[in-house]
Amino acid sequence: MAKGPVFFDLDTDTGPRPSVTEAPPVLDTPDERAPQGQAMQIAARLAARKPSRLTRLFWALAGALVAALVSLAAWTFITDLMARYPVIGLAMSVLMGMFLLVLALVALREIAAFGRLGRLDGLHHAAAQALAHEDLVQARDVTDRLKALYKGREDTRWGRDRLAELRGDQMDAASLLGVAEAELLAPLDQAAQREVEAAARQVATVTALVPLALADVAAALTSNLRMIRRIAEIYGGRSGFFGSWRLTRAVLSHLVATGAVAVGDDMLEPILGGSLLAKLSRRFGEGLVNGALTARVGVAAIEVCRPLPFGAGRRPKVRGIIARSLGGLFGAGKAG
Repeated sequence: MAKGPVFFDLDTDTGPRPSVTEAPPVLDTPDERAPQGQAMQIAARLAARKPSRLTRLFWALAGALVAALVSLAAWTFITDLMARYPVIGLAMSVLMGMFLLVLALVALREIAAFGRLGRLDGLHHAAAQALAHEDLVQARDVTDRLKALYKGREDTRWGRDRLAELRGDQMDAASLLGVAEAELLAPLDQAAQREVEAAARQVATVTALVPLALADVAAALTSNLRMIRRIAEIYGGRSGFFGSWRLTRAVLSHLVATGAVAVGDDMLEPILGGSLLAKLSRRFGEGLVNGALTARVGVAAIEVCRPLPFGAGRRPKVRGIIARSLGGLFGAGKAG
């Protein structure tokens, strides 16, 4: 066998020599997808998923069975204790009665919370009807109900006084509700947007820094629950546990149905610009996307909880909230 270098002639009749510039690009991580905000998407679908009838029946029967067993066990325990140790049995009876009283008060608070949320929803619907039919009389009734809603709040006193001062000069429904929106709801809108920015920043930070499995999903769900509850409180619809969960389901169901939990290319453009997201680390990119999706949830919650529909040009822009809440995080991450 001959030794030495072997030459291969590429100048054959099969075609032109291949060019390096025509080769497809090689991906650094071919199996890695761009950040999609998985934590927020999973949390949204978990919260928005409606249980089936069979599941609801199962939990209703299980709750009734557990309540019956606990009640029977408590009654047997108290009666046996009264027979053996009358003084201790009496003390336990008083303690049990106090517990039932507190439980009844909690139930009343939850019912009142549902009533407050229904009041906000009723105001929103009445205002929309007044605008649609250009009904000045109905618009005045809406402003009266709005003033009654915020009557006991010191932070709305100036807005209520201004509304009372300017109310008589408005000759149509749109201008009257516009004055109510500008004078009474503008400070509340700013407070609600600050809550959204804080929640988006928290979700982005936890997702980027905590590598534990499902920790980002839990953080996203709890942060969004807290954010939606705070937004409801700002607009006068302070809700209890069940009211907050129902409100959260309503907001996230709307977002899932409209596809708003999907990641768009322009979502992070205010702070990232172009396709820079693909060049970030996986965790940092996921954190930014989850924070941006939280901002979307917050804007939807504002629309649901606000007693008046947004006038022209007053709806908060998701991109602006994203830029304010996540711009600092991106700058810090970029500098590092």
